[in-house]
Amino acid sequence: MPGDTLRSARHTLSVVVTLSGIWLLNSGHYTPLILGLGLLSVLFVTWLLHRMDVIDHESQPTQFTLRIFPYYTWLLYQILLANLTLIKHIWLGRGSLSPVLAYVQASQKTDIGRVTYANSITLTPGTVTIDVRGNRLLVHALTKQGFDELNRGAMDRRVTELEG
Repeated sequence: MPGDTLRSARHTLSVVVTLSGIWLLNSGHYTPLILGLGLLSVLFVTWLLHRMDVIDHESQPTQFTLRIFPYYTWLLYQILLANLTLIKHIWLGRGSLSPVLAYVQASQKTDIGRVTYANSITLTPGTVTIDVRGNRLLVHALTKQGFDELNRGAMDRRVTELEG
């Protein structure tokens, strides 16, 4: 029971820090009144989340905390590369596309890990995760090269490392 309370407090603190960071980045106003109202809004939303009983290991995966920033940096770079490839195929026309619809294996052990992998695939332009069945993800890719890149497993390995 004490471990559950500690875990719950860690998830709640994670929500407060996340909401505060988002609020501060989007506000752009740092007067005492605005900061106070921001704090009140963060605490109110946190209270609502507790009342709804949605603060848990899935909504706030604190196990990702230290490893998430290098992963996000890598993912943003992959999104940039995929955008450039997509632009190239737009310029080359339909003849340059070779659509693929097939399954990829996911090596993640948790649901949140598989969801992170599926969402990472979908965030990368030219690929979309259509379905998740156990450890298999049905993926549509605009090109065979894009699908082959997924099959090489770099993204899968990185998400598995992120999972811990």
